[in-house]
Amino acid sequence: MISDNRVRATVIGLSAVLMWATLGLFGAGSGEVPPFLLNALCFGISGILALILVTATGKLERLKQPPKIWAFGTLGLFGFHFFYFTAIRNAPPVDANLINYTWPLLIVVFSAFLPGEHLRVHHVIGTILGLAGAALLITGGDGISFSGGSALGYGAAVLSSLFWSSYSVLSRRLGQVPTEAVAGFCVMTSLLSVLCHLIWEETIWPQNILEWGSVIALALFPVGLAFFTWDIGVKRGDIQVLGAAAYSAPLLSTLLLIAFGFGALTLPVIIACLAITLGAVIAAKDMLFKKTAAGNAAE
Repeated sequence: MISDNRVRATVIGLSAVLMWATLGLFGAGSGEVPPFLLNALCFGISGILALILVTATGKLERLKQPPKIWAFGTLGLFGFHFFYFTAIRNAPPVDANLINYTWPLLIVVFSAFLPGEHLRVHHVIGTILGLAGAALLITGGDGISFSGGSALGYGAAVLSSLFWSSYSVLSRRLGQVPTEAVAGFCVMTSLLSVLCHLIWEETIWPQNILEWGSVIALALFPVGLAFFTWDIGVKRGDIQVLGAAAYSAPLLSTLLLIAFGFGALTLPVIIACLAITLGAVIAAKDMLFKKTAAGNAAE
């Protein structure tokens, strides 16, 4: 029987997927701000706001964690973004993005090694359907090239996927670490992003209110609150459902961009929508139908 607390934590974790769906829209609105500077601004704003909230609620002591926890959290957040940016700069973006989006599949697979978790056939089927839908969505049905001379980019994409899937699954093993600690991880990620920006990028600030508004929206939701709700989900929710449902992020992002005039609703998008939705329902069938089953049993 799936507990109500587990369902609640799963729903909270799913809110992170919904927020990540706005990355494309707000990212497009942020102008020409280079990736590491954008990362530094977003994580800096979200981290500082979170620290203020943690302090105001009298929970600042929860940030007192061993160095290994600080290293784990910071490497998880920063490492994923570092390797993702490296990937899209050194390989065809479509190819790199598709490789990176194997992280939901890896979460489902890696979760089988967690205490008390069981990887079932419907989890695998649902996740593979999601991966197929995401692949169709990202490539537009045109396939991928895996062109020569892009080994660095492809390798970085693999590492970005491994970093985020490992961070998500290992967070489950660190359930005693309070979610408030993510505020510190965000601040450290911002500082490391500043360093990378100074080394590799030209400084281009947001140019107007729309661009600054987009940066703030990124910091508040997909590059802010989402990491806190995801932490709750992977620590106390159904991690296989979260992994499969994560494939809805690129789909919802595409639909948002279409709604705001940045794309068109094509047949591949419609098919991807059906595949990802069906995959998520199959993977989450235990959670979705538990109350019905319980009601039938009672009768």
